[in-house]
Amino acid sequence: MSMNLQQPDSATAQASQAVGSSPTIDKVSIVIPVYNEVDTIQKLVGLVVAAELPPGIVREIICVNDCSTDGTAGKLDQLPQLFANTEFKINHKPVNQGKGAALRDGFKLATGQVVLVQDADLEYDPDDYMKLLQPIVDGKADVVYGSRFIGEPHRVLYFWHTIGNKFLTHFSNMFTNLNLTDMEVCYKVFRKPILDRIQIRCNRFGFEPEITAKIAKIRPRLRIYEVGVAYYGRSYEEGKKITWKDGLKAILTIIRFRFSN
Repeated sequence: MSMNLQQPDSATAQASQAVGSSPTIDKVSIVIPVYNEVDTIQKLVGLVVAAELPPGIVREIICVNDCSTDGTAGKLDQLPQLFANTEFKINHKPVNQGKGAALRDGFKLATGQVVLVQDADLEYDPDDYMKLLQPIVDGKADVVYGSRFIGEPHRVLYFWHTIGNKFLTHFSNMFTNLNLTDMEVCYKVFRKPILDRIQIRCNRFGFEPEITAKIAKIRPRLRIYEVGVAYYGRSYEEGKKITWKDGLKAILTIIRFRFSN
């Protein structure tokens, strides 16, 4: 999984040739990083299991427990029995490292031709899977980002959070020359060969700007789409984890990965 974008080897060359092609897709790997979500994880996974997918595609659900301390581990271990007809991979990390590290581990376990990132809370709606996957299934996209800012229902919460998200997106766009509207969104979907070319280095919330910077560098250029997604954000009292400090770190991450890998 550790490959240099500047010095493509045979695997990278093969992936480059795949950009723009329309391979058969019969499985999507849904990767869920989980930390202290004992109250939401089983309900969330129930929605993931029930979500409609394009015809002919099955789901693989990969849950990476980032050393939760609230009973989440037990809830995760019950999932294969609760949803017996669904393929699960449950990975318990011995040390808490953060969202980026959990996703890095989850991506390594993925066997689908497409990988979708899903948060473990209930802020995002798996009913959006169809619209997220369709551009890739139709052979029009290599990467699809959701966006909370292009017209779908959303819960009204923090003004400064919205300003911060939009600032970080515009700042990222300045360095990547993309025109995204929501770089920090959870919902990101990748063709698996794209992820196989990228080494994720950020262990925590820096994953979002890092992965965005790295897909922007890949040549030939990837076909990146955005689709509107619903958003039901949590308050801090309800368990929201990201803070203004993560925003400052995101700025440094954007700059860092513009000039290095």
